[in-house]
Amino acid sequence: MKILHFFKCYYPDSVGGVEQVICQLAEGGRVHDVAAEVLTLSKRGATRNQPYAHHLTHTSKQDLYFASTGLSLSVFKDFRELASQADIVHYHFPWPFMDLVHFGTRCKKPTVVTYHSDIVKQKLLLQLYKPLLHRFMHSVDHIVATSPNYMVTSPILHRYQHKTSIIPIGLDRAAYPPSDIARREYWQQHLGERFFLFVGAIRYYKGLHILVEAMRGVDLPVVIMGAGPLEDELCQQAAKMGLNNIHFLGQLPDEDKFALLELSYGIVFPSHLRSEAFGISLLEGAMYGKPLISSEIGTGTTYINIHQETGLVVPPSDPIALRDAMLSLWHDPISAQRYGQNAKQRYEKLFTADLMTDQYVKLYRSLLDNTHDAIKQ
Repeated sequence: MKILHFFKCYYPDSVGGVEQVICQLAEGGRVHDVAAEVLTLSKRGATRNQPYAHHLTHTSKQDLYFASTGLSLSVFKDFRELASQADIVHYHFPWPFMDLVHFGTRCKKPTVVTYHSDIVKQKLLLQLYKPLLHRFMHSVDHIVATSPNYMVTSPILHRYQHKTSIIPIGLDRAAYPPSDIARREYWQQHLGERFFLFVGAIRYYKGLHILVEAMRGVDLPVVIMGAGPLEDELCQQAAKMGLNNIHFLGQLPDEDKFALLELSYGIVFPSHLRSEAFGISLLEGAMYGKPLISSEIGTGTTYINIHQETGLVVPPSDPIALRDAMLSLWHDPISAQRYGQNAKQRYEKLFTADLMTDQYVKLYRSLLDNTHDAIKQ
């Protein structure tokens, strides 16, 4: 079976949650005799049959980038060619231009779309896009939501429940090897024995300004690993407040991330907007057996983190509630340890890469079986 994944960006040009999901599906499918290829856009221009890990990638030249949407003229021809060689086309939403390519090439292959997120920021453009969006959702054969929480709270998905299933994002524990002892000792010396950790891109919906505000008047050590457009603004916010307990580490190699995850006391994940559709960094904390703190925003974050079971869940945009939750865990290590153990067990039960891949392979086979039955009739 051959799958073509189609999304606006991919490794090595771009690193993010959707890219990680595509990669894990492409790699994990190999044990099921599923060969995956990826088509994406790139400023570097067109490429063909470029290996990444154990699968092939293709790029079309990105001609324009507008409102978080890459555009390309050549991708219509490239997609038509690659889709004709695939058994199933796997779309990853949102990317409005993808819908145009789907209809412009008159794709006739079985199709599945993973619905990673609602469109949250571009509210005006969303109103213009909605007719095309619904036409696209109506036309695809199957939709996958990444959590039941998102399925219930998304106004778009609510209309297509009859052909939507839930397949949570999973992580491969083997891709997170034990950290180097010297690296772990280095961070322990610089950061101390206990600290709260945030890992992720520093974007508008991550709520890190709320985390900084929450540290007013308390001396809890907080480590922020990641880079993004708001990094300087956050550093200035902390400096103006005279905070010296927040450590901004910037972007670091995976080896450092592994060490920080091992050393951390708990994971704090203050994302406050629905643009945070799942929270892979939060799931990483669960995989490492850490207690979790997150906000209730009606998305997958509260599918990963169950209040008073795997950690604590607070109202969004509430620095006082966030501070109280952090203090509660800090002063109650027995509960923190119990939450961490529960988080790890929940990861092993629901969120492994093998489980995610198995469910997608079953879906692929079901789509092919339905197609073959339709042809016979």
